[in-house]
Amino acid sequence: MSRPGTPEGVAREAARADSVPGAPRSSGRPRPRRPAQYPARPRRPASTAGSAPFPEGWTMGCFALQTVDTELTADSVEWCPLQGCRHLLACGTYQLRRPEDRPAGPQNKGGMEVKEPQVRLGRLFLYSFNDNNSIHPLVEVQRKDTSAILDMKWCHIPVAGHALLGLADASGSIQLLRLVESEKSHMLEPLSSLALEEQCLALSLDWSTGKTGRAGDQPLKIISSDSTGQLHLLMVNETRPRLQKVASWQAHQFEAWIAAFNYWHTEIVYSGGDDGLLRGWDTRVPGKFLFTSKSYDEHILLWDTRNMKQPLADTPVQGGVWRIKWHPFHHHLLLAACMHSGFKILNCQKAMEERQEATVLTSHTLPDSLVYGADWSWLLFRSLQRAPSWSFPSNLGTKTADLKGASELPTPCHECIEDNDGEGHARPQSGMKPLTEGMRKNGTWLQATAATTRDCGVNPEEADSAFSLLATCSFYDHALHLWEWEGN
Repeated sequence: MSRPGTPEGVAREAARADSVPGAPRSSGRPRPRRPAQYPARPRRPASTAGSAPFPEGWTMGCFALQTVDTELTADSVEWCPLQGCRHLLACGTYQLRRPEDRPAGPQNKGGMEVKEPQVRLGRLFLYSFNDNNSIHPLVEVQRKDTSAILDMKWCHIPVAGHALLGLADASGSIQLLRLVESEKSHMLEPLSSLALEEQCLALSLDWSTGKTGRAGDQPLKIISSDSTGQLHLLMVNETRPRLQKVASWQAHQFEAWIAAFNYWHTEIVYSGGDDGLLRGWDTRVPGKFLFTSKSYDEHILLWDTRNMKQPLADTPVQGGVWRIKWHPFHHHLLLAACMHSGFKILNCQKAMEERQEATVLTSHTLPDSLVYGADWSWLLFRSLQRAPSWSFPSNLGTKTADLKGASELPTPCHECIEDNDGEGHARPQSGMKPLTEGMRKNGTWLQATAATTRDCGVNPEEADSAFSLLATCSFYDHALHLWEWEGN
């Protein structure tokens, strides 16, 4: 079986489109279901001053680096995939404010209080990852109040010289924001907005640019879904980025929770809805589906797009699957946000090659919360060459690492030292953290020297990358979590 990085490979977003969350058809989000029992965890590391307490310990190679209070409930998190901007992380929030949560409202002449509709509040956060700051590696650089955010995606290519972030919000609109440089870092500024329909929520969006090596004559498109069950095909003018609706059609009887492109054949899109159906569509003939498949709650299905009658593999994950993300470099690794079941990392190699159930490598549950957002970072974590290892008590909050003498550190490639900003100006890249006496005493130097982040186009297999950076966000505890995952 071909790897998912080939046209004949397993459909990445088709599997995600089948991950219907099983949420009730209501204006809000489902309430959390607490598992009967949580597994015992190691003693948690000491809390860091000025930040929320870390999730307890690490689970099967996944170590908590930082927890950020997002104030409103967080449901979407996306690392920028563009070279030179991969240290940037966007987080979207969704908060339903009911009339009883507000101060006393106006009254009519009869003395009766006027009933007001529920309001869906949202806020967009932009963070910068700095591996030289071992205490707070994620630093907030911008916050912007919006309508509640239900989904967001970075465009995989620069448009008119800028990175673009697309938002699907509760006002029923798709927004485009442009990334620009500011005095201290970067910021997102509004660029274009398009209302899909009246009286609907925009639930998801996807760009047509997910495949590496997009043809120059391929149009830039967005597919979006809404709470009325419709899909909307939008075109993006790349010269002066603006949104234009090309087609809309009824795809599902209830909410269409997800829509995604086939990146190798961008005329084809997939959708998953609250009617429990996965459907495929040819956008050249809107409204006529190519296939329909019944969905299975709390399962991840892998498909070969050449045969959509039966999935290659069916893996139960004990939680409604809200998002799935393939690793940007190790294409057999799948990250899944599984609501009340936390997040999981799956190895899909045997599922793709031998039609076996995927192997769950990591499973981490966050009590009293629903994990809705998850994403891999495109920053390359490069482990140092192997040498004798040292063991330290686990309650130090760091991992044991294999280290080598500083004089034998590998030489970074030229692109890692100087990153061109597109205008001929080289920018220095972050490297090893300086080793301080305090780091020696408390053990944090292990983490500091175990991996370095690189934002360059080097082949990850050649770089011997054993560490991955990922982020998750969760409902009800309004938290953004930063994790380091060590794989083999």
